[in-house]
Amino acid sequence: MTRQLILGAVFRALGAFPSGWRYPGAHNDPLRDPAVLRRTARAAEAAKFDYLFFGEWLATGPDLEFRDPDLLARMDPLSAISYLAGVTRRIGLIATANTGYYDLFTLARQTASIDRLSGGRAGINLVTGADPRAAANHGRDPLGGAEPRYDEADEYVRALRMLWDSWEDDAFLRDRASGQLIDPERLHRTDALGAHVRVAGPLTAPRPVQGHLPIVHAGGSARARRLAGELADVSIVAVASIADAQSVRAETSTRAAAAGRTDGGPRIVTPILPVVAGTTEEAQTVYDTLLGLVPLAGDRAAQAAGIQSVDFPGNRTIRALSGIVGVPLGTPELDAEVPLRVARRFSEGGQRLLEAVQTRTGRRIGGEHPVTYRRLLAAHAVPAAAVVGSGSEVADQLEEWFSSGAVDGFNILPPFLPAQFDAFTALVVPELQRRGIARTEYEGSTLRDHLGLPRPANLHVADAGRERAQGFSA
Repeated sequence: MTRQLILGAVFRALGAFPSGWRYPGAHNDPLRDPAVLRRTARAAEAAKFDYLFFGEWLATGPDLEFRDPDLLARMDPLSAISYLAGVTRRIGLIATANTGYYDLFTLARQTASIDRLSGGRAGINLVTGADPRAAANHGRDPLGGAEPRYDEADEYVRALRMLWDSWEDDAFLRDRASGQLIDPERLHRTDALGAHVRVAGPLTAPRPVQGHLPIVHAGGSARARRLAGELADVSIVAVASIADAQSVRAETSTRAAAAGRTDGGPRIVTPILPVVAGTTEEAQTVYDTLLGLVPLAGDRAAQAAGIQSVDFPGNRTIRALSGIVGVPLGTPELDAEVPLRVARRFSEGGQRLLEAVQTRTGRRIGGEHPVTYRRLLAAHAVPAAAVVGSGSEVADQLEEWFSSGAVDGFNILPPFLPAQFDAFTALVVPELQRRGIARTEYEGSTLRDHLGLPRPANLHVADAGRERAQGFSA
């Protein structure tokens, strides 16, 4: 079968760009998120996406208004995919859970249940991030350093799969004549007793339709790549270039082989923020508008509204920009043109930033539409993995990365909803389908089918199951 591009749609109701909610016509009311959730899910399914992806953030505060407004108030991911199980038919549904805060037994039961309710379309993204506010919300001390958190996650994943396998697929005999409903020999305790995880089992839910839900892990650190290589089915990692992606794949595959995996390791997926329109110039105008709407320190409109510079992240000042471009910029007006004599003195990092702004907005130093300090500062403050262009141009970049073998697919982050996701499904997806690298119809019924993952054997039955279980003291 021809290798197929993985496409995931990341649902961020207020958009993945901090100023996306300000774009004319964009969704900007968290109280109406359910409507845009339904609309996005159905559009993604019509475009034959592999899955909808829901991230998580377990604390909030006014500081998020300018850094990442989508995180201020959002729907619980497990609740969202439970709801979507009833309003979609084929698309996969992936929720995020933090192994430090989610009770293992409860999560195993919830995810097994959602997989049943959705007909085998659920997945779980397990993360380990630590945040003092999240810890306080859960009545916990702040989680420790990366190593203990990842050690806990290792045990968590192994025990989670054992819990899912509590019931063998044929444990329910349903013999009316004898009155025997189950075969008790096919019901298994987990009895996991590790340094971080303790759970007895069995699970109070049947084995998931998929056997095991696909395990996703998002993270780019060496420890994250180790976890992904050893245990994950999908690894989501942000990379800056094809060469970086190839390096990540090589490292992850090596770790997978060292762990005894024979499947080559997890699928590699990278996030991108596409800005799409009918022409290059139209797409550049959209991105230019988004940059112009990013609130910045020194912004007169923000000051008139009573917003103080201290409310903004520290990277939204001209002083911060000066450090990036390697030139003292003084105190210019944000909308003033960047002079050629100043731009010529930019450091290598400054030149890369300038090139990104020029490519993505169509502005040029000294041109009819000049580069302004506002655009440079906003581009520095919001370092999105943006791909800007027409449908065919965006498809070109996705195909180049995919054809190189560097990645297996992309998590699509629309800068705002619904218009930009509509543009991607209308202009980019058909182009990818025409090139034969994106599906035109769903061939399987489960998320594992979509991702090309086989259904795993029950760990309690497989010969290796007992050995894996010995990672804990029973």
